[in-house]
This record gives sequence, C-alpha cells and structure tokens, in this order.
Amino acid sequence: MQLPEDVLTPASPIRAVAVDYVDKHVIAPHSHRCAQLLYAIHGVMRVEAEGGVWVVPPTRGVWLQPDVVHQIRMCGDVHMRTVFVAPEAVPHQQLRSCVLEVKPLMRELIVAAVDADFHDQESSRNWHLTQLLLQELRLVPVLPLYLPLPHDKRLRSFCVALMRAPDSTLTLDEWAARLHMSIRTLHRLFQNETGMRLGEWRRQARLLQALEQLAGGAKVLDVALDHGYKSQSAFAAMFRRHFGMPPSAFYK
Repeated sequence: MQLPEDVLTPASPIRAVAVDYVDKHVIAPHSHRCAQLLYAIHGVMRVEAEGGVWVVPPTRGVWLQPDVVHQIRMCGDVHMRTVFVAPEAVPHQQLRSCVLEVKPLMRELIVAAVDADFHDQESSRNWHLTQLLLQELRLVPVLPLYLPLPHDKRLRSFCVALMRAPDSTLTLDEWAARLHMSIRTLHRLFQNETGMRLGEWRRQARLLQALEQLAGGAKVLDVALDHGYKSQSAFAAMFRRHFGMPPSAFYK
C-alpha cells in the first residue's frame, strides 16, 4: 500500500487521510519521513515519544517533526485526520514537535484536504488549499499540552509512579529518600532534565491525565478526586486557569 507521504512532490507537498479508531486502540511505535499534523475531530489522543507525552483534545493538534518515533493511544472513540507535510515545505516556526491550537479555519482546511484529489496537478483549488494550510501552520499558537520526561532512570521511574498514582500523598522528602538523593538534588536534577519545576510538572501531569478521563466519559467530580483535589470546584478552578474554560464545557 502506498502511504500518502510516499507521493508528496514539490508541486503537491501535503497529503491528508482520515481514519477512525475505537476507544483504547493503540498504534504501535513508528515514524514518518515527513512531518505530520495529527488532529482528531472527535476524541482525545495520547501521543508518546521518547522525550515526553502529548495529550491532544478536540480543537488541538500535535505537530511531529520528521523521523520522530511515536505511538498513539486513543481515549474514547477517535476520528483522526492526519496531514503529512514534505520536509522542505515545513514552516520554520514548526521545526519542533508541539501541540497546536486548531481554530475553525484550520479544521475546515484539514477536512477539505482529506477530500481533495492532489493527483490533479492542474487544480488551482488544490494549490490554494495547500498554500493556505501551510500559511495557517505558520500562524497557529503553540499550547502547553506537553509533558516532558527525564532521561535519568531514577527520575523517569519517579515520573511514571506519579502518573500512575496522581493522588499520591507521598511528600517530596519521602520521594527523595526513595530515590537516594537530597530534596535539593531532586529539584535541581528535575529542572535540568525537563525544563520544568517539579510542582509545575506534577500539576501538568494531573491536568493532562484528567483530559483523558473526561474524554472517556468520567464525571468531573470523580476526576477531581482521582487527581488529589479536595473538591470539584478546586479542580475546575485549576482547569479554567490552564485551559480558559471549565472542564464541563471543554469538550463541547
């Protein structure tokens, strides 16, 4: 089978495909020679790569550089729309993998690209569609929906444990003792490895995991308690500060 990325040309540097997946489906680790914009018009994707994790809700997309090995796990039924972009056509603003905001115009361009016949080299509509999509990629905001993972084995095991038990009541002093280092060393190493303060990373991890649970239909109160919040209102306030809207409205 010829993949869309195998038929990219300088005259037609993008291809788009549509694939639907069921809840909890996992696409095994793989990579592409081209850059890739992963977007779901429905459902949430968890994209994992060597350097970290991206959680991608509706209205967001994840931009992956060429040759990045990644796997994708579906949270809820996912209607994925993928755009492949030839390396030479990648906007210089998007030279690193990140999460992008997908505004209504970008969404409609992606949907239109799925249905376009890019084999028709004479189509002026396809040329304009390609140019407008690439232009929008230069302008879309990058969003903080990324969770970096440290390379240090001790710190990575610590992060994995926190993600598995987001409501853990263990103190940082107790974690430092388990890792056989001082609390000062733990903070210093963690920031050096991830570029984030430990408390900031932990809040980010809780919020991104909360997105996955909400996508699966979990109640807001249950999600709040599962992630160590004392009340639904406390969780909703943190969610609103981060995403600009309450969790009950996020997926609408």
